[in-house]
Amino acid sequence: MSMIRDLRAVVRPSRVSLRKELPRTGGYDTSPRPARPSAVVDCAVYRDGARLPSDRPITPQEAMRQVRRDGGFAWIGLHEPTEAEFAGIATEFGLHPLAVEDAVQAHQRPKLERYDDSLFTVFKTVHYVEHTELTANSEVVETGEVMCFTGRDFVITVRHGGQGSLRALRHRLQDDPELLGKGPSAVLHAIADHVVDGYIAVADALQDDIDAVETDVFSPGRKGTPRGTDAGRIYQLKREILEFKRAVSPLLRPMQLLSERPMRLVDPDIQKYFRDVADHLARVQEQVVGFDELLNSILQANLAQASVAQNEDMRKITSWAAIIAVPTMVCGVYGMNFQHMPELHWRYGYPVIMSITVAICLGIHRTLKRNGWL
Repeated sequence: MSMIRDLRAVVRPSRVSLRKELPRTGGYDTSPRPARPSAVVDCAVYRDGARLPSDRPITPQEAMRQVRRDGGFAWIGLHEPTEAEFAGIATEFGLHPLAVEDAVQAHQRPKLERYDDSLFTVFKTVHYVEHTELTANSEVVETGEVMCFTGRDFVITVRHGGQGSLRALRHRLQDDPELLGKGPSAVLHAIADHVVDGYIAVADALQDDIDAVETDVFSPGRKGTPRGTDAGRIYQLKREILEFKRAVSPLLRPMQLLSERPMRLVDPDIQKYFRDVADHLARVQEQVVGFDELLNSILQANLAQASVAQNEDMRKITSWAAIIAVPTMVCGVYGMNFQHMPELHWRYGYPVIMSITVAICLGIHRTLKRNGWL
């Protein structure tokens, strides 16, 4: 009996340890899945226009504690954060819940909202999609979003979409300590200037597409090209221009406010720079309105050309129908098989009737061609 108890004591722990080592999987793979990359793209503290060195990446909470203790400002960049990822940052920096909701959900209209201790600005970034030939299904512009929370001692940028990276902008600002020393409002201006510069580049590229469409519409007809194909291209280009307009037009008012109305979170020296951004944005907005009106005119001209071409086709069809009606009538008359018909039994009746028919057809053809119907 003692041997049996000893054997049970040895076997029982091994079974328990085995159950601990082998989890109940139920037939499914329970291996750990790769974690989602962090939404924080970059986080740094700036003081006197310079980025403070750090031997390791710092968290937004650490950056804020350092700023509150030693001064300067923190710049946190995020890319498509989830609500859970953004909740801690929003609490740490005291962001307004409505602005936080907009930043997480995205698909917002460009705007500027003022809260107690921060500004919330929404920019729509626009990227021109390169293409070898514009078609009725071509995607010409691709849009994204950049949201910017600006406070007394922090800047939080939230980016949505694959375009509009701010990494190069951050490096360019770090190379200009005098401007970066103005604080968070200098970062806000740099982002606005970066976005509007993108608008200018897209507007120039769209001008080339519109010029190409205009040349095709008003150039002589190309052989093998069916009529009406340009209408689809023009309409698609109008849709892309409308998408561009939705990014440009709503931003004009926020830029005017930042350049004209004094704000305690915007340095007065930086406010002068916003005037330049507002001027560039106004020029782009005028271009977009002009593009829309020009495309309307091109579309109407294309439809008018299609109508003229259809009328010319109908005139040609009608002319040939008139010519063919003559032999059709003669054949119909002499096909009625009456016994007493003029010239029915005459030897030269057939060649005479055929000659008269051909002469009448040639006369009609000459008259119609002289009048421009053929």
